[in-house]
Amino acid sequence: MAQIAEDLFLLLLDNASAQPGLDKSRRERVLSAAVLLDLALLCRVRPTMNGEAVAPGRLVALAGPLPLDPVMDPAFELLARRPLTPSAAVSKLRRGIQDVIAEHLERTGQIRRIRVEGRRFHHQPYAWPVVNRDRVTQARAALLAALFDRHPPTPPTAAIVSLLHAVDGLGALLSLNDRGWRWVHMRAAEIASGSWIDEYEKPVLPEMNLAVTASAMRAALT
Repeated sequence: MAQIAEDLFLLLLDNASAQPGLDKSRRERVLSAAVLLDLALLCRVRPTMNGEAVAPGRLVALAGPLPLDPVMDPAFELLARRPLTPSAAVSKLRRGIQDVIAEHLERTGQIRRIRVEGRRFHHQPYAWPVVNRDRVTQARAALLAALFDRHPPTPPTAAIVSLLHAVDGLGALLSLNDRGWRWVHMRAAEIASGSWIDEYEKPVLPEMNLAVTASAMRAALT
């Protein structure tokens, strides 16, 4: 399951209009990056380092069982053809990525699609009400606990915070006063720096690979 990308999309839908927050450009970029981080959490993608045969900073696909998931398969196949920079990977994946995620969530019964009318929906003719709110409620609770209570973030939460912080997109999920935003920006910057991994007593390889890959992805988004 592409938990990072799916949870991020559900959080962006969690509003009165049931339409995703963020403008189209930022939304496509963070959703594309989220799918790549889902692969990183599964240890199916990692960035190359100095001294390897491939130039450093490229994302390379790692061997493992296939297929992975309807959301992740296209991203893995893209990198399996050849290593790409994070920026190139995001650029190639961003077109249609929202539709892929939305269709999968609709097919699995987590959201439903309805057509909306009116001029203010000219560029987004559909809304996607959440069918069962348990998952998005849990994702939001984990996000708030990490940001406000300084709980060690779950890996998906750390990835979501890092991506939204990179595009200045946390405002799509939160409405705060100035004091609240100062706190959130400080805590989000800590998480986005990768220091969240130090909050785990014994981080394991998937978490470490996610933190390293998320750091590489930030440059593709900022």
